[in-house]
Amino acid sequence: VDQINSVGKYKGVADQQPTLDKLGDKTWLTTRNRIKKAVWQVARELLNLYAKRKLAEGHRFSAPGEMYHELEESFPFDETPGQLKAIGEVMDDLCSDRPMDRLVCGDVGYGKTEVAVRAAFKVVEDGGQVAVLVPTTVLAEQHTATFRERLAGFPLRVESLNRFRTTGEQKKIVADLAAGAIDIVIGTHRLLSADVKFKKLGLLIIDEEHRFGVTHKEKLKKLRAGVDVLTLTATPIPRTLQLSLLGVRDLSVISSPPELRRTVKTFIARHDDLVIKEAIHRELGREGQVFLVHNRVQSIHEVANRVQQLAPEAKVAVAHGQMPGKALEEIMVRFVRQEINVLVCTTIIESGLDIPSANTIIITRAERLGLAEIYQLRGRVGRSSQQAYAYLLVPALDELAGEARRRLQALMDYNELGGGFKLALSDLQIRGGGNILGESQSGNIAAVGYDMYLDLLQKTVLDLKRRGQREGVGGPELDGDLDGELGEEIEPEIKIGIAAHIPADYVSDVNQRYLCYRKITAAADDRALAEIRDEFSDRFGPLPAETANLFEIITLKNRLAALKISKLEQGPAALVLSFHPSTPVAPERIAALVNQRKKGWRFTPAGRLVSPLPPNPSPAILFNEIKKLLHALMGDDISL
Repeated sequence: VDQINSVGKYKGVADQQPTLDKLGDKTWLTTRNRIKKAVWQVARELLNLYAKRKLAEGHRFSAPGEMYHELEESFPFDETPGQLKAIGEVMDDLCSDRPMDRLVCGDVGYGKTEVAVRAAFKVVEDGGQVAVLVPTTVLAEQHTATFRERLAGFPLRVESLNRFRTTGEQKKIVADLAAGAIDIVIGTHRLLSADVKFKKLGLLIIDEEHRFGVTHKEKLKKLRAGVDVLTLTATPIPRTLQLSLLGVRDLSVISSPPELRRTVKTFIARHDDLVIKEAIHRELGREGQVFLVHNRVQSIHEVANRVQQLAPEAKVAVAHGQMPGKALEEIMVRFVRQEINVLVCTTIIESGLDIPSANTIIITRAERLGLAEIYQLRGRVGRSSQQAYAYLLVPALDELAGEARRRLQALMDYNELGGGFKLALSDLQIRGGGNILGESQSGNIAAVGYDMYLDLLQKTVLDLKRRGQREGVGGPELDGDLDGELGEEIEPEIKIGIAAHIPADYVSDVNQRYLCYRKITAAADDRALAEIRDEFSDRFGPLPAETANLFEIITLKNRLAALKISKLEQGPAALVLSFHPSTPVAPERIAALVNQRKKGWRFTPAGRLVSPLPPNPSPAILFNEIKKLLHALMGDDISL
């Protein structure tokens, strides 16, 4: 069980079958070492990218002043603890002298926009311009209204640049941006066009980064160089989350819900007219509004006609992204004014719309949508203290494909308030992280599985960060050749006659017990092990002797790995240590130990050190003898 961290689930790429290697064959080791080199290159590119940002001189904004505090006072709600923490972290970033790159992850309606408003105000107060990039025109309009409302009493100009503006209006906005006459511009990917120039761009806010395509992201990279960047998301895409978990991007999580907010009750059902009819009748009966999401423009009018037949009393309208901008805007305004109470639409409503009276959403062919999409859509309802409902309709429950079933199950599992971040972690597990730096790594992920790939990447990033710190630079200088740097990892084998495991009567659930083993065996140092010990004592009660022994063995294992000792065995009257050829323990040190010690000490030609033991040692004496031996090998002056 002390090697259980070597066993993991294989998650590859799509339906690609992994190649199996024979036990005892060198193929696996060769593959793993090849991928370690590839991972090193990825980690190097990653850290160079972010080291450049950390070493770059960012603009240091002034501390919040009187006008900023006026803006704080004008916020009509009480900030949640999570919101206050996120605002504090963003302000600290803006007032530091390195460029900000922060991801703010918070559930739909948890107040991420207010974080953005305050950051934007701080930048404008110091004479900078702010660009807010959003995925849809409808959301651009809504954000513009929110920013204007919040900043109404202050001398600054907020404009919106999207396809709802005429060509003449767009030209005027572009000219005013270049002249510095506009302080905050909110727009779709139109902001990334070549003709858009800023006089003094200080902050880029990106809402729902996962909605932008590859070409947009390339343009974004150029725009964000040397500029403070704030990314807002309800469910970060695995790639973005992964960068944050690797410590390469700063992360703020708003997990506390606003007061009186309720969980959206979610149902998965077979597509049935009766379900649709009942759901609409129930919502209209309490004078609410309904979204019905049908993500196919070709048949959306047929669906709207059918809805009208099922609910004759409903005022039904259709909204989709292929409509002329003015017509779409008019329908959305009418829906906000409650002149329409059932909106049959595509996923254009996915991001950011805030309509408190809409508290039922029906999604057809839910199995075709991604996790983040459904999560965002579900977030369109439940924006008030009213109980909200989401109906996910699928053709047949028993015919759902594996991944679609897991996606919908994850939605049900993380139905509680603040579940967006957990959902993104689940998405990371279901889909794998996607490649962090392009498609080149998919073959490597397929070869060893996503978990091992990420594990190798995490270790490499940490190693490079440590090296950078040791060399006294802001980020590691990673331009050299990597051959010879990769050192083989040692997984020491420990064979001593002591019971070391987690008894079934201590942790009764087998899955829980497996997770406990994984946690202990993955602990990298004494501090992590001490924290896990405390956690176990707290959750399951005092540690049994066998589990305490397991902790001791993992402590020893970490020390053996540091000294590159590949095996520790207990013989009838002695301990036997087998050294790896790359051990940092000098041969002179071993020779001196053997020469100084009493009878029974030997160092064999095969590279094994034999150290005598007292007869029938108790576990406590045995562990003590091993620790003393390892201290002596490390060069600590402890008499044996």
